[in-house]
Amino acid sequence: MSAVEAKLAELGLALPAVVPPLAAYQPAVRSGVYVYTSGQLPMVDGKLPVTGKVGAEVTAEEAKELARTCALNALAAVKSVAGDLDRVARVVKVVGFVASATDFTGQPGVINGASELLGEVLGDKGVHARSAVGVAVLPLDAPVEVEVQVELLP
Repeated sequence: MSAVEAKLAELGLALPAVVPPLAAYQPAVRSGVYVYTSGQLPMVDGKLPVTGKVGAEVTAEEAKELARTCALNALAAVKSVAGDLDRVARVVKVVGFVASATDFTGQPGVINGASELLGEVLGDKGVHARSAVGVAVLPLDAPVEVEVQVELLP
């Protein structure tokens, strides 16, 4: 077990299976020392636990937890091409999309769920640049989607 996976276990988490693509793309690709994930939905056992807009059908607190799930799914996608999460030198960038009710403006707080998980699991290597964007709708009516870019050790 890698040190990163041991840390996940310490937090009561385990890497899920990589979420299969919903269309014509790969869950993650490697280019040189970088791994780019596709947008990761908060799938659990092949299903979305909740759907709808944040600030309407989904609370900000629920969405923050869903963003954590997205980050965990992103780590699984990274491992699928890197082979070992201990090869992660750092998380470079996180982009989070929040399907938002028209008056919802708490996107940064929602995406903190992903950012905080990466920090808990990877420590200083999890500190990253980030965007948190409100959108009208996401695939499958998901409330949150997160993509991650990581740099690998040479």
